[in-house]
Amino acid sequence: MLLALIAAHAVMAALTPVFTRFLRARTFYVLALAPAVSAAYLIARAPVILEGGRVLEEFNWIPALGIGITLSMGLVQWVLGLIVTIIGVLILLYCRWYFAEKMPNLSGAILLAFAGAMLGLVTADDLIVLFVFWELTTVFSYLLIGHDSTRRANRGAATTALVVTTTGGLTMLLGIVAVGYSAGTYSLSEIVVSPPTGLLATVGALMMLVGALSKSALIPFHFWLPGAMAAPTPISAYLHAAAMVKAGIYLVAVLAPAFASVPYWRPAVLILGALTMITGGWRALRQTDLKLLLAYGTVSQLGFMVLLVGMGTKAGALAGLGMVIAHALFKSTLFMIVGIVDHAAGTRDLTQLSGVGYRAPWLAVFGGLAALSMAGFPPLLGFVTKEAAFESIVYLITGDQYQITPLAGALLAVAMVFGSAITVAYSLRWWWGAFASKDGAPVLEWKAPAIGKEAIPALLGLASLVGGFLGGPLTEVLGPYAETVPWGKPSHGFGLWHGFTAPLMMSLIAMASGIALFWFREPIARVQSTFPETTSAEDLYHRSMGGLDRLAVETTARTQRGSLPVYLGTILVTFVALTLYALMDIRFWPQVRWFDSIAQIAVAIVISAAAIAAAKSRGRVRGILLTSATGYGLAATFLMWGAPDLALTQVLVETVTLIVFVLVIRKLPRYFTNRPLTSSRWWRVLLAAAVGTTATLIALVTAGARMHEPVSEAWYQAAYEIGFGKNIVNVALVDTRAWDTFGEISVLVIAATGVASLIFLQTRMAEVKRTDEALAAKNRKREADSSPAVWLRAGQTMSPLARSLMFEVVTRVLFWVLLIVSLYLLLAGHNNPGGGFAGGLVAGLALMIRYLAAGRYELDEAAPFDAGRLLGAGLVLSIGTAVVPVFVGGKVFQSYDYYLNLPGPDTWSLFGHQLPLFGELHLVSSTIFDVGVYLVVIGTILDFARSLGSGIDVHTLQDKAPTPVVNSAKALPGGDRR
Repeated sequence: MLLALIAAHAVMAALTPVFTRFLRARTFYVLALAPAVSAAYLIARAPVILEGGRVLEEFNWIPALGIGITLSMGLVQWVLGLIVTIIGVLILLYCRWYFAEKMPNLSGAILLAFAGAMLGLVTADDLIVLFVFWELTTVFSYLLIGHDSTRRANRGAATTALVVTTTGGLTMLLGIVAVGYSAGTYSLSEIVVSPPTGLLATVGALMMLVGALSKSALIPFHFWLPGAMAAPTPISAYLHAAAMVKAGIYLVAVLAPAFASVPYWRPAVLILGALTMITGGWRALRQTDLKLLLAYGTVSQLGFMVLLVGMGTKAGALAGLGMVIAHALFKSTLFMIVGIVDHAAGTRDLTQLSGVGYRAPWLAVFGGLAALSMAGFPPLLGFVTKEAAFESIVYLITGDQYQITPLAGALLAVAMVFGSAITVAYSLRWWWGAFASKDGAPVLEWKAPAIGKEAIPALLGLASLVGGFLGGPLTEVLGPYAETVPWGKPSHGFGLWHGFTAPLMMSLIAMASGIALFWFREPIARVQSTFPETTSAEDLYHRSMGGLDRLAVETTARTQRGSLPVYLGTILVTFVALTLYALMDIRFWPQVRWFDSIAQIAVAIVISAAAIAAAKSRGRVRGILLTSATGYGLAATFLMWGAPDLALTQVLVETVTLIVFVLVIRKLPRYFTNRPLTSSRWWRVLLAAAVGTTATLIALVTAGARMHEPVSEAWYQAAYEIGFGKNIVNVALVDTRAWDTFGEISVLVIAATGVASLIFLQTRMAEVKRTDEALAAKNRKREADSSPAVWLRAGQTMSPLARSLMFEVVTRVLFWVLLIVSLYLLLAGHNNPGGGFAGGLVAGLALMIRYLAAGRYELDEAAPFDAGRLLGAGLVLSIGTAVVPVFVGGKVFQSYDYYLNLPGPDTWSLFGHQLPLFGELHLVSSTIFDVGVYLVVIGTILDFARSLGSGIDVHTLQDKAPTPVVNSAKALPGGDRR
């Protein structure tokens, strides 16, 4: 069920553009259904989780590598899942009003996809799958932060977040491999129960900690989070308060019971957590942008939470998980209120806001509740969780199994109290800046927000208040997680009163000091301004990125000289040298049978003669024709060796390649260079001979190295029993090795798109139809009306000197014949030579012939649609044949067959052959995959025809068109004719 819920997020995200077209801002109601159903499912699993059980789902993903999609949900996963889904529902509902005036392009879809990725991250049990979801959240956050690509701030912030978190993620991947190798498993639950030991496991655990710290923006990675505030406020409320930044805390919380005792773990967590808490809070005191103030406050809170869950004690684990819940409630509330104030007042600058509390008293009340919870004031949830946090610090200093030195303990206690005091100060500063009246502030126009827009943060703010009175139930819920930590004293739990204790004294000192810091904010700001400028982590990042860019430029300048012969020669020399070195160790020589018939010798002579003539040819067209002769000779060789499928494909590919080359060389000189044969060209001849010899030796050695029966011997029977076909080649392409074929057609799509993008500035069809289209249409209609009997209608738009009546007649006759042949090859390929690739090539050739016979307008009449639609349809069909079997109990790319009995007499025949329209018809599901290949190949060739044919035609006409004369009197202001 969990896997289905995650998939539902992806499906609904993909359908978002369709919903948006009809529902506009109300689309967010639909999008909220996916996390709402997920939250309901998690709540329904509460009895199992609270009794200490786990929810486990397994799917065998990559059996050969032992990798499966295993989703396991214990207490920590359940709590984080509820945060992700419930906050996600409220954020999406809030977006309905936030984006009411201007709908984002794809932000809603990406936000929903991000929610699904986060749900997958916190429930994934396999570390490899966890890493996949981890990087998906990175990619989605990059897209969300950079939602407005026209703004430099968005692009820069998105790139910084991507680079920093991806670097941490790759470091974590190395740690995952190290820990998984040491443990003999990649199951997170098994690793936590039985953690591996040794140097490799220790290094791996620390590398995973680095990845978690980068994701949760701890020093020295903290600088990316404030920049990410360039994203819209709802995205900041979700990604950087409730979801994405919690990913690192989640990983630390899960790993701490197993690895908190490894060397350097606890010092790193305590020192970096404390420094981040103080640094983030100190920077928050200087901010005038309410959203940026919350961003630095988030950095500070993240340091505190990582310190708690990472210290590896029972009290710290309980306090840390409680703080995660409290932080998600109050920080998402504060971000959403900032969005309301920004929309209603038109600014987030606290120096420009005044009297907002009088205009929106309820908003001020619920914002105050959230701010007080963040500051740790009673009776809010933030107070009871911070009390438990201070208790864990006291235990760590005085009574835990892993005591720290008195000096370190004193420094840690002072840092925590000081950090909490700063938290109080910037919490009060936020509320004062957003709602208080200020002398000298301008009068703002206030646009009353919608009730629904205010209700959502009000609900979360009220939850912070109610949560403060539910300390006992919250302790019972989160207590089992704390018990999984093997070290430290247990906590007294969450509560509003535990007596006059050291944690209470620390809280009172923090609150009083924070109030004082806020009260004397102006003198403190003047003191802050006197601090010397230091090199920040952000400065170091930008310097390192600049140095990396310079290194790349210098390296490229020295290695990429802009000479294609040098590049190709380097590759080929390396190939020859390494291959010959490897062949020196070969201790056998294969038995060689040079030929079986005289015909093979004749074909070899033709191929050799054509190759030599092509190398000596000065004319480009002649060289291409001679090169194609070698290809056709190779097809003849395949045919004589009993490989009709390969021969057919080779002939078709060679023909398409020949036409494409001819289209390309129209823009090149007619002849190659006339320079005499120099020494460098002799070296090229020598290199060519060496490459040919090396390739021949590889083929001989490879063929003679077989020691066992070939695997292909079993394909004769397996092709029919598994793939339900007699053509082994086609069955291999669409069934046995369908993944390879899918990769190949994906490459075709990329190639076609790349070629089209080089020629067309807009869509594939725009450039073809834009130039002289109206005039050409009138000419076609007039000439067609005057000549009722024409062979190709668009041919009449061409110059009479360029037309060939014979070519048009042959094209008119052959076009539909070729299409029928292509369909025959498509349908017959499963049992006879052919298939979707060959059929698509034949259909593409038919379109090419239409273009060659009558020009680009004839091609548009033959295929009046965008080639991209064919490419997309082919990929969708191919993906469908891979995915659909899973939903009917099969495996990915599993084939099914069906015998269809068609009505009619079985005795009808033509020339002694039974008609295929009657009787029994054998249908195979993999044929649908072949249809996808067929469409992709046609789309690719159509793209080539339009790009290298029609597109170049249009550009040629534009180059020949006279340049319009600009009236110089109008070109200068005032009619100056200078």
